[in-house]
Amino acid sequence: METEFTPWMSLAGGVLIGVSATLMMAMNGRIAGMTGIMTGIIPPVSSDWPWRIAFLAGAVIAPVLYLAAGGAIPYSVPVSLPLLALGGLIVGIGVYYGAGCTSGHGVCGMARLSPRSIAATVTFMIFTGLTVYVVRHIAGI
Repeated sequence: METEFTPWMSLAGGVLIGVSATLMMAMNGRIAGMTGIMTGIIPPVSSDWPWRIAFLAGAVIAPVLYLAAGGAIPYSVPVSLPLLALGGLIVGIGVYYGAGCTSGHGVCGMARLSPRSIAATVTFMIFTGLTVYVVRHIAGI
């Protein structure tokens, strides 16, 4: 399977993620980690749930608006639904034991030079590389 690297779209996406994380910290004093944001809307619901819903709604509405404006989001999922579900379960377990997700640790935590976030991000990257190697070269998926 070949992936299409798009440096300008990747740069634009990275800038938007950085700006949103910076605005979240500047305006709310909060870290823009998706796991932390989501846990505040799952019972027991946090008292500051309105901004959490707004943030998540923006994450869903933005791509819909992009598609409505004529944009395209090419994607493919080269694995079966059971493997996709298994991957989601493994990621969920990792997020729980890692005390956060890639956005919280990789974007916000590393920007604050948090040793815990740097260690978590290095771990994410190592296991990402190993997973890609196993899936593509050993399992042949």
